[in-house]
Amino acid sequence: MLKDGLSYIDGLSFDGVKIGLKENDFDLGFIYSKKPMQVASVFTENKFQASPLAHFKRYPKNFKSNFLLVNSKNANALTGSDGLEDIDNIFLYLNELYPEIKNPIMSSTGVIGERLNKDKIKKGIKSFNLENKNMSNFQKSILTTDKFEKNISLRVEFEGGYFHISAIGKGAGMINPSLATMLTFITTDADIPQEDMQDILQNASNESFNKISVDGDTSTNDTLMLLSTNNNAYQKEAFIFAINEVCKKLSLMILKDGEGSNKVVSFEISGAKNDKEAEIVAKKLSNSLLVKTALFGCDPNWGRIASTIGSAGVECKEDSLSISYDSIFVYENGENLFTKEIEEKALKVLNKDEFKIICNLGIANGNYTSYGCDLSYEYVKINSEYRS
Repeated sequence: MLKDGLSYIDGLSFDGVKIGLKENDFDLGFIYSKKPMQVASVFTENKFQASPLAHFKRYPKNFKSNFLLVNSKNANALTGSDGLEDIDNIFLYLNELYPEIKNPIMSSTGVIGERLNKDKIKKGIKSFNLENKNMSNFQKSILTTDKFEKNISLRVEFEGGYFHISAIGKGAGMINPSLATMLTFITTDADIPQEDMQDILQNASNESFNKISVDGDTSTNDTLMLLSTNNNAYQKEAFIFAINEVCKKLSLMILKDGEGSNKVVSFEISGAKNDKEAEIVAKKLSNSLLVKTALFGCDPNWGRIASTIGSAGVECKEDSLSISYDSIFVYENGENLFTKEIEEKALKVLNKDEFKIICNLGIANGNYTSYGCDLSYEYVKINSEYRS
């Protein structure tokens, strides 16, 4: 694991500046590469995709870019043609100052429905130093309600060479499995073929960001992006392992930082009719408000878990269902095991920062694991004051 991992990728520079979108904090950042980078992306499934996503999709297939511009506090979402024109105007100014920039990409996060402050963004762009390498400033510039910075970087060695991979992201609320959830930018110097990038990124998302839920809401701006300078060696199996590792670790950081959350819970479903039905149950549990509030109150109310499974529309039977908190069974094959002694043991599990809720449907061999968190008073406070 590497500290300031973006620094290990040759030719990259990055920084963040304060332009007044947030009160006295970094709110505009960039990643610049002297060499054009290959790009792959996974975006939100929300039908109202923000203007930065629509702008990205105007580029031709397999285009290369050497510049990423990210702002916080304003999502530039549901701004119609004006939102696209604002990006075009900003990029025109960007290219006037820095003609070496090719096919710039923009990403935004924050309040929906407001146009970008082009004057402040242009002033920030004018202050950029494309030689700077300040990973912390860039990280801070993309945060919204996050309580801490989220990044992970690896050097991967294998017979015949090595490569670096570095993921940096933000996310704490509006997190729900739906392709990608949050803003996350993965950079690498691996000489990965363009035809491998999209499938590898999509599969990594499915096994990580697609499995987490804070509040069941899917943002208009959710973005997962892979950028490669192709400067170093590549070994497909090693790269798949590495990107899966960084995506899983970063997704759990996002979950741990869930707005107002206190604990991370994995919902392990087995014995379903098939994997798809197991996935439906797992995600139903990780999104359930009743389950989340019980977790916050450390209430081992297994009835909420059972009723949520029963409402998921999958094949299940009362006499084949088993439920446990970690290794503490509270219901097994239709028998209620919830004695006072068992309740006390389950309560100890729920008081931990991380634990498992394990449900065996007893139907067949389908299995799936999703990840969720509790829902607290603080979540309501944060989101009732989001525009303040």
